[in-house]
Amino acid sequence: MSELRKNFFWGNSTSSMQTEGAWDEGGKGKSVYDIRPATAEVSDWKNGIDEYHRYKEDFDLMKEMGMNFFRFQISWSRVQPDGEGKFNEEGIQFYSEFINELLKRKITPMICLYHFDMPLALSEKYNGFLSRKVSDLFVKFGIEMVKRFGDRVKYWITFNEQNLYNQLGASTFAGNKNVPEDINVVYQIAHNVMMAHAQIANYIHAHTDCEIGGMLAYTEVYPATARPRDIQVAREIQEFSNNNLLDVFAQGHYSKAVLKHIENYQINAGIKNGDFNILSQCHSDYMCFSYYRSTVVNSEKIPENCSVDDYLKYGGEANPYVKKTPNYGWEIDSLGFRDILNKIYHQYQIPVFPIENGIGVQEKYYGKEIQDDYRINYMRAHIQALKDAVEKDGVDVLGYLGWGLIDIPSSAGDMRKRYGVVYVNRTNHDLKDMKRIPKKSFYWLKSAIGSNGKDL
Repeated sequence: MSELRKNFFWGNSTSSMQTEGAWDEGGKGKSVYDIRPATAEVSDWKNGIDEYHRYKEDFDLMKEMGMNFFRFQISWSRVQPDGEGKFNEEGIQFYSEFINELLKRKITPMICLYHFDMPLALSEKYNGFLSRKVSDLFVKFGIEMVKRFGDRVKYWITFNEQNLYNQLGASTFAGNKNVPEDINVVYQIAHNVMMAHAQIANYIHAHTDCEIGGMLAYTEVYPATARPRDIQVAREIQEFSNNNLLDVFAQGHYSKAVLKHIENYQINAGIKNGDFNILSQCHSDYMCFSYYRSTVVNSEKIPENCSVDDYLKYGGEANPYVKKTPNYGWEIDSLGFRDILNKIYHQYQIPVFPIENGIGVQEKYYGKEIQDDYRINYMRAHIQALKDAVEKDGVDVLGYLGWGLIDIPSSAGDMRKRYGVVYVNRTNHDLKDMKRIPKKSFYWLKSAIGSNGKDL
């Protein structure tokens, strides 16, 4: 088996609220996550895996695996406690030292500016990204971070999984939970977020030698049958959930189909004079996405006159032709991963960069190495699919980043759902000692990286 190109990026991705802890240390302000209480099923967000105090230990583990790239997030409320006004120099110093420790280990940093953890003050005062003021404040925050760290950090993304703001329900991530999940609200939030992305991307390209790309959550959606309506519905989901953002990231304009939909449904998306001119200047140096699973859509389950925004809500169903993850039933579909790499690259001719991929499974440590062969099989299949996209399909792929490869609470705050090749010794309600313990997959991945993808 051949290996990948010599400058291929192998690494890890995380968010600040799932890793750092130290929610009330170092001058940090509260985020919308800091006030979420623990329940019987999930932990609170105050401790993460104590990365704030233990990041050097985790960087050493990444270096031991041979990783050369790490995508992490700057917590907006750590560097600017209220999201506006003065910046917190203690928080900025923390990230400066964090970056220096990565560079010492020859690990290239990538900064993500936002991973859903809105400063609480902006949520309560302005309803988050429903307000264009918050979008403008985010631009100021982002540009300040580029000025502070752009000398050492050359790879950037603005928003984690930006297309989630295009879905009903995502407004709760972007602002006050009391904001109604109205279709106009969701479109306004999505547009305000895109305006923030475009302005930061335009600044980076005009004033720095850094690179930036957009990022979305990509779920492969198959038609349930060969019925023409199933195929049409799957295509429309692709256009609205993915292409609409990718078109802006790559070409500086929204999808014409989406703009027609806004017109036909008389949606108020909050588009202002001059916005399209700002978007027209936007472009990307690479196209980033997360990929975990595929799904199926059955058009016969979708009500008449349903908006495309709700197709999967009604028409989504399980794929009987692929295996599922234990505990959570997510479809395991490496061929879908290869297909997405092809779709993005061949449509836009911009290098693609999958920066999240992994399998979440419930695991417990009983004093012996965790034998997570299911994780090895998952990573092997997806890395091979990536190699096939490169070698057989001609796709330009920059790297492969796993998600949360040192265990972190899941996106729901559930420590039981583990993605890591390193076990962190804590549960939802007992922090224990948070000891880092490599799993069997740690050594497999170390071998795969060491051979640059040749030895899978």
